[in-house]
Amino acid sequence: MLHRGHQNTDGTGGGELTVPMAWLYAEYIADELLRTGDLMPPTSFEFRAGRDALALTIFLSDTDGELPGIRVVTQLETWLSLTAYDQPWQNWVGERMSQLRAEAARSDAPAPDLDLAGNAWRWLEETELLAPDLNAVPGGAPGAGEDEGPKVWTPAWQLGLPLGHLAIHLF
Repeated sequence: MLHRGHQNTDGTGGGELTVPMAWLYAEYIADELLRTGDLMPPTSFEFRAGRDALALTIFLSDTDGELPGIRVVTQLETWLSLTAYDQPWQNWVGERMSQLRAEAARSDAPAPDLDLAGNAWRWLEETELLAPDLNAVPGGAPGAGEDEGPKVWTPAWQLGLPLGHLAIHLF
């Protein structure tokens, strides 16, 4: 999964640009799954949360470094199980990120994929979006429409993860 890079014989990098293909491919798959599901406008923060959560799932579940060569349909069940409601997704992401950071430190190779995944994870953890309060009393206030019900600030990953899961189902 991590780019191993080509090095000169003296052990230094050749100053070449390292392209984060695994992350870009994971993001592309996530984007296509969400667009196919047509759950949110692609310009919304909710869409970004779903795309980033799904891209992290796709990227981090690629333990053999085969992401660009996989067929998406062969991985859908894996991604569904990882994004399921009863799974400790947040803990899994933290553990996988730590593992990959340790591998990158040992290899001393550039890890642009991991850098982009880290940026996405940071955004998902630190950003809160105003979302419907799913724990509110059913029915809410009399005459309250869907957009007028109670709302709460929710970490982006908690909103994006179920969107990603649903997008996989709809695919």
